[in-house]
Amino acid sequence: MRFIDEAKIFVKGGDGGNGCISFRREAHEPRGGPNGGDGGNGGSVILRADSQLSTLADFRYRREFLAPRGEHGRGKDQYGKSGEDLLIRIPVGTLVKDEAGDLLVDLSKAGEEFVIAKGGRGGRGNIHFATSTNRAPRRADPGQPGEEQQIQLELKLLADVSLIGKPNAGKSTLLSKISHAHPKIADYPFTTLVPVLGVVEPFKGEGPTFTVADIPGLIEGAHAGVGLGHQFLRHIERTKVFLHLIDVSDPEQDPFATYEEIRKELKAYNPNFLKRTEWIVLTKMDAVHDKSLLKKHQKKFEKLKKKVFVISAATGEGVKELVNKLSGTLSTNKKA
Repeated sequence: MRFIDEAKIFVKGGDGGNGCISFRREAHEPRGGPNGGDGGNGGSVILRADSQLSTLADFRYRREFLAPRGEHGRGKDQYGKSGEDLLIRIPVGTLVKDEAGDLLVDLSKAGEEFVIAKGGRGGRGNIHFATSTNRAPRRADPGQPGEEQQIQLELKLLADVSLIGKPNAGKSTLLSKISHAHPKIADYPFTTLVPVLGVVEPFKGEGPTFTVADIPGLIEGAHAGVGLGHQFLRHIERTKVFLHLIDVSDPEQDPFATYEEIRKELKAYNPNFLKRTEWIVLTKMDAVHDKSLLKKHQKKFEKLKKKVFVISAATGEGVKELVNKLSGTLSTNKKA
């Protein structure tokens, strides 16, 4: 299924039913009074955050959501039936904006609900207008129209940890090793075309599980629309920890220059990203023949006062330590 993280839809609450004008006409009741019932209220359109959904794909083909209207009132004091509410399920972490782009609500917890279009109120029947001087009122209220609006849905994944880095840094391989997620893995750039979310359990069996998002690789100019990463950077805005993966297997590439390049793109998109907890993960250590060079890279990053891990997702070396450290940090909310 294609990953859909934006959608525009039209929502409308049901119109209220009209009140009824009616009079009693039973035998032996020559002066029967009014008995027109009220119209029913229109149904409301309600958004609910559902943890079972992961994309906005349900809105790819259906763009209009109309709640049922209320029934009209009837004679003999019969009130119209109210329209049922229309429930729309959306993924947890969805921002709801109006047509102008202003935020209406952020549904970031499972089960949260928001009435996006309230149903119209039913009109009053003529039984409400009888007075001592007007015993046969020929007046009833019309039903009120339901609220309607065009809204924008924007999904931001809720992940504890995000894997960031250039294409082919080993993000997908690492995610496949530590979770049951199955991202596409190959030896060419941009094998990950959409964000992939995985649930990770600590190897030692202690500490809580946590979620990790694999974000498509960033390249220079991503914030300006180059490559793929710019359109998915919103998904790391809620993340607690960034794992910055850097491939150290190519002797012709400077890992530190690569790191600075990605940091530049993050800053251009959102300067607050540079304040986020960030761990450096040097990957593909199994392909590094000069171990002294590996130590040199590690010490250079440690001078930044960040946690540095050296791993090989292919062989599993260093992966258990990384996962358990993450679990411990996330469970105690410590600064990384």
